[in-house]
Amino acid sequence: MSPARPVLAELAGLLACPECGLALEPRDRTSGSKAAPPPGRIEALRCGQGHSFDLAKQGYVSLLTGASTKMTGDTAAMLDARAAFQGGGHFAAIADAVAGAASAPATEPAAVVLEIGAGTGYYLARTLDTAPEARGLALDVAKAAVRRSARAHPRAAAVLADAWRGLPLRDESVHRVLSVFAPRNPAEVARVLRADGRFVVATPTPRHLAELVGPLGLVTVDPDKDRRLSESMAGHFELLDRVVVDYPMKLDRADIANVVGMGPSAFHDEGRDHSALPASLEVTASVTVSSYGHA
Repeated sequence: MSPARPVLAELAGLLACPECGLALEPRDRTSGSKAAPPPGRIEALRCGQGHSFDLAKQGYVSLLTGASTKMTGDTAAMLDARAAFQGGGHFAAIADAVAGAASAPATEPAAVVLEIGAGTGYYLARTLDTAPEARGLALDVAKAAVRRSARAHPRAAAVLADAWRGLPLRDESVHRVLSVFAPRNPAEVARVLRADGRFVVATPTPRHLAELVGPLGLVTVDPDKDRRLSESMAGHFELLDRVVVDYPMKLDRADIANVVGMGPSAFHDEGRDHSALPASLEVTASVTVSSYGHA
């Protein structure tokens, strides 16, 4: 039994039907009961107009409807590489900075934290660890991602959805939103974020993985990224705080293969020779963590 199912039952009322926008309710399809089913017996979420969304056996719910999304999600191989790299603790300082930004000022006990483009759910899980009574929603457009993030934390649930089509959440339903190395939809985030909420965004600086860019021909970071981020937030959010997390990582060849394989450069990794690199290499991690409130 997936631990995400009881969390989905608790948070279902915050979710919005992607067909009509009404709140969703947990249902036991076997009994047809309208009452909230006991933990572990949830089989679907259904709105008042009868639109129903089955829970996958992996514990997530798909709210992706209509034509195929144009968004390119991470592949299973990319997520394997990301889980291995994150499991090595190399981005722990970034995760701590994101969690710290999400919890300042102190998150209220029953807070709901949404991560958009959650991937493995690593950053959401770290944030939930700092807020013992908070609950989390991991949203991603890739099935391979929500299968992982559905089990990332006992207090997290996962939803398959395309943020650019609109977040399947009700207005002012969440207290914190995280976007770590992921695309954003500021207008939709502004709609679902409570008036006193925070939007935490982590983006790489031009120094991030710089030692690998030349030797391996990696995708470079736009030096104008901060300005473009500010422009996209204009009219929706104002900057509250910004910190740069910058530190050296000692990586071996397996680590390097994973950090390349987990990001956008993975789509262009064919024929890349990692063996030309030293057995161990110091590589810079450099990320800007920005906190925003409603404008």
